[in-house]
Order: sequence, then structure tokens, then C-alpha cells
Amino acid sequence: MDEEIASIDRNDTWELTSLPEGHKSIGVKWVYKTKTNKEGQLEKYKARLVAKGYKQRQGIDYDKVFAPVARIETIRLLTAVAAQNKWKIYQMDVKSAFLNGYLEEEVYIEQPPGYIKQGHEDKVYCLKKALYRLKQAPRAWNTRIDEYFQKNGFIKSPYEHTLYTKKNEDGDIMIVCLYVDGMIFTGNNLGMFHDFKKAMTKEFEMTDIGEMSYFLGVEVKQTE
Repeated sequence: MDEEIASIDRNDTWELTSLPEGHKSIGVKWVYKTKTNKEGQLEKYKARLVAKGYKQRQGIDYDKVFAPVARIETIRLLTAVAAQNKWKIYQMDVKSAFLNGYLEEEVYIEQPPGYIKQGHEDKVYCLKKALYRLKQAPRAWNTRIDEYFQKNGFIKSPYEHTLYTKKNEDGDIMIVCLYVDGMIFTGNNLGMFHDFKKAMTKEFEMTDIGEMSYFLGVEVKQTE
């Protein structure tokens, strides 16, 4: 829980304020999960602070909510292309991805249980960025990462809105496929991978998983 609050603070997700007249605050709660590896063994415990999004009102707390995710066929196709070309596939995850999405609406939330500021018990948090389970959180994050990719020379596929390609002056190619907060990438230039990892880590809090071995419930073994 301390780690989650620290991540939210580092990300400049909210600011403590008085609730403006005529506004309602949304409650929050803690959700606890255990994360397992491909062998089914316990990898880590996770605590996530989530908004009670079911209390949001359309036109007041949120507007558009749709966000695309990659189709499993696209991921299979990318894997096949990599295998045919003898390319490696790598994987990275964005830590607390939804906390990176900027909000267009004014959203106020109650202070989290266990982390109420002494002397400011009557105050609420005004969200600058999205929180998990807000109705617009997936869209806010997708808009942010899409803008980032396109500013950094990637071209979005017109047929699969979470698939991006980038080519350098020599014609080398890198392909990135995004699934919510996880991404896999492949191509024929290791230098492009290195630059991509460095740039992503500078912009977001990332976990570099290395070669893809387990993605969306599918185990992958990469050999010559």
C-alpha cells in the first residue's frame, strides 16, 4: 500500500484541496491481489487503490470511455513474423499505467483509507491524472501512450490501433504491440530496441522483462 501511494505521489496524480460547492467526491478502496509467474508460483503481492467508478455520472465525471486493445490474432501474427525472420521478441510493462493518463474532466476523490492527512480530514483529492477503475482511465492512458509513440517517430497501423512501426534511415524496422499496460516489440535492429527502452524508461516507470516468455496467458519459448 505504501508503494502504491508513493507511486501515485511520484506521478503527480492528485492534489489535496477543498471540495468545490456543487461537486461530489467519488469514494476509493483498496484491492489486494497476488501475482503468479508462468509456473503458477507466487511472484508478488499487489495493493491497488481504485476509484468507485460506478458512482461516476456521465457528462459530469466522464465523457468518452472507449480504448482499443490488441487482438490476440495480431499478437499471434507478430510472433509468427518474428519466428520467420529469426527476430527476438522483447517485453516491457508500464508500472501503474493508468496513473499516466491525463484527465480532461474535474474529478474529486475521497482520501484513501489508512492515508487520511491529519488536520485535513475534511479535504479531498482533485485528480490530475487517472486512477484505476475510473470509467475514463483506459482511454486517458491510451491517448497518452498513443501521442507519445506518434511524437517519437512511430506510425500507427490503420487496421490495428495498438500496433506501431518505426523505421530508421537504413530501412531497419521495429514493431511494437500494446496491450493495456504491457507491450511486446520485435524487429531487426538491437540499437533501436536499446534507444526505445531508454526513452520509455525516461518517460514512464517501466519494468524491463527482457525476452518475452509469458504474455496474455501464453507461454513462449524463444530458441534459435
